[in-house]
Amino acid sequence: MPGTPSVPPHGNRWFHRRVAIPAALAVAVLTVPAVSPASSAPSVSSVSSAPAPSAVAAQPRHTPKPTVVLVHGAFADSSGWSEVVARLRHDGYPVIAAANPLRGLDSDAAYVSSLLDSIPGPVILVGHSYGGEVITNAAVGHANVKALVYIAAFAPDQGESGLALVGLHPGSQLGEALVVRPYAVAGGGGADGYVDPAKFRSVMAADLRRSDTELLAAQQRPVDLAALQAPSGEPAWRTIPSWYLVAGSDRAIPAATEKFMARRAAAHTVVVDDASHLVMLSHPGRVENLIVQAAKATD
Repeated sequence: MPGTPSVPPHGNRWFHRRVAIPAALAVAVLTVPAVSPASSAPSVSSVSSAPAPSAVAAQPRHTPKPTVVLVHGAFADSSGWSEVVARLRHDGYPVIAAANPLRGLDSDAAYVSSLLDSIPGPVILVGHSYGGEVITNAAVGHANVKALVYIAAFAPDQGESGLALVGLHPGSQLGEALVVRPYAVAGGGGADGYVDPAKFRSVMAADLRRSDTELLAAQQRPVDLAALQAPSGEPAWRTIPSWYLVAGSDRAIPAATEKFMARRAAAHTVVVDDASHLVMLSHPGRVENLIVQAAKATD
């Protein structure tokens, strides 16, 4: 593994509350110029410029690349995907980094499902951490979702919750690091979970610089604990091809649990041995490579 990476400049983009998400995605359309019928006495220039039928047939077909939809997890916002987004866009993929509400599994999945409804053409749906639960539920019934990509993420079966999966194998430090704060909203409220800032680096991002993880901890977005306790519905990975990146040094979701979920989903799996839970920040290239593999395999 290379030296400890740092969160890129421009501030701490993972937890910035202001997320720029494209309002519309342009779809490129290939057009082939029409060839006029040949006259009875064609000129030399018209003969030389008109392509032969075999040449027209031999032209490669270009299909628009699928839209990559990235769904962040708990204690985060969509700017955590910034480096992955930059790489995908460089490779020509339209990208939407969705703003996962983190208010409840059913409502979060419904939100992402409505986003999928608005996207024409094929989609590669990617989730990190709790975002994996969301995509597992949101993708059900969407024929345009061609692949699911789990990045150190929950891939629950029906009836399982995120917190239950955390305890499936030893090694998680998340439970002892949670700080719970009640919140109030019009008509009700709930209990938000944060990661204790003093434990944030150890649990979430041991392969990032301490100075960067201090900022990440201070700007984290909480999750309603009910979302992590909610039972998951019918899993989309039963019918949609899946890919999985295991973070080998994850202390939030144990690597053994990630491998178990990947095997169960029959996912194409890669392991980044020394990666922390925030692998998309420490190894954005590995994350993007897996997404592109999924896109190409389902083209």
